[in-house]
Parts: sequence; C-alpha cells; structure tokens
Amino acid sequence: MSLAGVLRRRKRDRPARAPDDGWREFITPEGVDLRLKIGAYSERAAAFFVDALIIAAGLVAFTLVVVLANLRLRFGFAMELAAVVWTLGFFAVRYFYFVFFELRPSAATPGKRTMGLRVIARDGGRLTADAVFARNAMRELEVFLPAAFFFARGEGVDAWLIGLGVIWSGVFVVFPLFNRDRLRLGDLAAGTMVVKAPRRVLRPDLTRDAPSSAGLAFTQAQLDAYGVKELHVLEGVLRSGERRTMAEVAKRIRGKIGWEGPDDLSDRAFLSAYYAGLRGRLEKRMLFGHRRRDKFDRV
Repeated sequence: MSLAGVLRRRKRDRPARAPDDGWREFITPEGVDLRLKIGAYSERAAAFFVDALIIAAGLVAFTLVVVLANLRLRFGFAMELAAVVWTLGFFAVRYFYFVFFELRPSAATPGKRTMGLRVIARDGGRLTADAVFARNAMRELEVFLPAAFFFARGEGVDAWLIGLGVIWSGVFVVFPLFNRDRLRLGDLAAGTMVVKAPRRVLRPDLTRDAPSSAGLAFTQAQLDAYGVKELHVLEGVLRSGERRTMAEVAKRIRGKIGWEGPDDLSDRAFLSAYYAGLRGRLEKRMLFGHRRRDKFDRV
C-alpha cells in the first residue's frame, strides 16, 4: 500500500474528536474542584464594544476639559501643551480603565459584567495585580496598534507600509479564534483567561432537615470523628439525594462513631441529624480559634 493510502487509512480509523463544549476543569490551591465555561469570542467582542463606548464618552468629557483649559491659557505653547496633555490622558484612560475594574473583586469591566464574563488565573489561583497589568499592557499591540494602522492614510511606499502593518497587527486581533481557550496574547503573557461568571444560587440550608429526627443527639466524641472536609462531603451526599450513596455513607459513619441509636431511623434522617450536629460542633470550635480541617487533624 502506498504512503498516501496508509495516511488516508489512519485518518479514517482515527476516532472522531468530541466537540469542544467550552467547559474547563480547575483545581484551586485550596483543593476546590471548579467547572467553568470559557467566554466566547463574540461575547468578549461585545464586552469590549461596551467598554469602548464608555471610554469614548470619558474621552469626550476629557477633551472638553482640555479645550476649555486651553482657551484660558495665553502662552505661545498652549496648543502644544494641550496636545501633550490630551495624548497622556488618552493613554491613561484606555489603559487604567481596564486595570481599575479587573483589580476589583469582580475582576470584570462594566462590559464584561454586562456579558456575564470575568477574568481568572489559568492555574486556578488568585488573580494578581501583576497579571492584570501584564494582560492590559498587551492590549496596546492587540487593539490600539491595529486601529492606528487601520485609520492611517498614505500614498506610495507609505501605503504599502500601512497595508503590511494592518496585516501584521491584524493577526493579534484574530488570535483568540485559533486556540481552544480563546486566549489573547495578553492572556498568554499574564497566565489569565476570560470565563463566564458563575451565577450564585442560594441553596436551602440542610439543617432544616434535622428537625425530622428530633431528639437524636450525638456525643462530643462522636462529632469529633470528622472535620470540615468530611462535612462538605456529607453535604454533597445529602444534596445529591442518591439512596445507595446515602446508605453507604450512613453505614460508614455509624461504624466510625459506634452508633447505638434506633434502627428504624432512615439513612437520610440519620445523616441530616449528624450533619447538623457536626456543623454546630465545628462552628463552635471555630469561635475559639480551633479549625479542624479533616478527620486526621488533631488540633
């Protein structure tokens, strides 16, 4: 068989790649498993358009201030001074606008908040000021340099140079289209990415289920068998509502704490009562500065 035939056969036998749904798994330094969705290119473009409108409004107001101040100056270099002030102000507004909002806890500009986006660190850690400054410094190459070439005018050699500049800098604009995480060059340099901001949904307090087993009490020794980590696991089991899982977990807890209570108590009622008791015990210990991370922590 020819080499071309072998390559075609390998390509045909290669399993089809599953379509990218945009969801990514993140593990924070605290060990929390997060699942977030990457912000789409269209959403990021729309967010930038909203931010650009806000910046433009700010520049119009700043320009009026500079013009009015210039009218009051009577020196020969007033126009040159006004031009320098306006140029510095234009840079400060377009740069520190993004830095200011992305350094806030929401890590999102008004445009990103409108589209439900925010900036995060790709390693799942805390978004640092260095990363925010780095990703926004690259925007000069990615957005404003192509815009400068696009609006430039020239003839002859200048026109060719402007055309080459548009092509070269245009690569920066479309770069997010050619990587699966929709990363800008600024995101690559800073170790960041833009994701859909998770919606906060307040779920019901699980301790509301505890009264269904009124009169059920646990000793301090039984409650000290587990820590915060196990409390979170138990909460997940109760919220899932899977009977087989609850039965297995209830069996393990009963064996761990030496439970000798009533046998006719349902697994869910037992777990709800133990969850309420364990949570209360851990919260009481934390009031005195004692945080027990898991069952192996003897603090």
